Amino acid sequence: MKSTKTFIVIIIFAIGIFLQTGAQETGKKPYRTKWVKSAVGYSDEFLTTNEAKRIADNVMLYQHDNGGWEKNIQMADVMKRKDIKRAKRMKADTLETTIDNGATTTEINFLSRMYQATGRNEYKNAAIAGIRYLLKAQYDNGGWPQFYPRPYGYYTHITYNDNAMINVMRTLSNVSEGNKPFEYIEEEIRHKAKIAVDKGVECILNTQYRQNGKLTVWCAQHDEYTLKPAKARAYELPSLSGDESDGIVLFLMSIENPSERVKTAIESAIEWFKRARILGLHHVYFTNDEGKRDYRMETCPQGDFICEPLWARFYTLDTNRPFFSDRDGRIVFSVSDIGYERRNGYKWYNCDGTTVLDEYRKWKIRIGR
Repeated sequence: MKSTKTFIVIIIFAIGIFLQTGAQETGKKPYRTKWVKSAVGYSDEFLTTNEAKRIADNVMLYQHDNGGWEKNIQMADVMKRKDIKRAKRMKADTLETTIDNGATTTEINFLSRMYQATGRNEYKNAAIAGIRYLLKAQYDNGGWPQFYPRPYGYYTHITYNDNAMINVMRTLSNVSEGNKPFEYIEEEIRHKAKIAVDKGVECILNTQYRQNGKLTVWCAQHDEYTLKPAKARAYELPSLSGDESDGIVLFLMSIENPSERVKTAIESAIEWFKRARILGLHHVYFTNDEGKRDYRMETCPQGDFICEPLWARFYTLDTNRPFFSDRDGRIVFSVSDIGYERRNGYKWYNCDGTTVLDEYRKWKIRIGR
């Protein structure tokens, strides 16, 4: 009897090792990571597994009737009965579908890859419904709102924040060109996607902010009627964005045959990035009086060119001065002057402008500038 129990334990242990090894071979349990990041990282081999098919079925279940998806849903999690009920109940909801936080574009790309890997038409049809949602959500001026068709609040603004509109334009650009994984898309949709991308580029050019008559960069969101920089949440005030403008410039530089106006927009933005970079400043982390990890910005002890260049998230529209704001909406000029929660819960500085400047040098060579 004892030997039988021991044998069973050994078998269970062996099965556990086997499953663990299999998970490692398919990407270290990618379904346990954040959905948007894990979906991008799935290997072609993983997409043919039963686990990938389970995730794809989740994605289709979460898709709303209008073709879009909600944000911040962990699509790869095993769905419980309450999750299934909620997903079915929400299908007719039109207020929660969005392009924010990678929503909808991530699902379209994932399902298109699943179709290529498996040939299952339901994946293709769901992806096409998502593409049609993006096409329908576009404004006549070429911009995309954060949520569609939600008719109120800052959600209606043209939204560059968190690369929302740029994610859409990159997806539709790949659709229009029939790039992987969109080789299967029919000509009618490709044509519509090309028109949408061209209109989007026009919107980008029309929203590029002029400071004292000189083209600079963009705000995180722009009013859908006036095209001027607009406010979102209390701490997201009209400004020049040292964060969202990165993705916009990189997209413009990806255009194969840029017009003179696009070239001018890129050159002007690059000049702004050079003027706006912050040298000789770095994060210094410490434990505050409450025992929490915090930081402040200090001058680099080794000199300006030792620390990597930084760009602030927000710059004033008139003087180009980096600023910060808390949930009270008040502007301050030091990140230490806002509360702990917002200081540590928001990305106030970034170094992504370095990538923009590096890619600009390559872009100039490519176009013979």
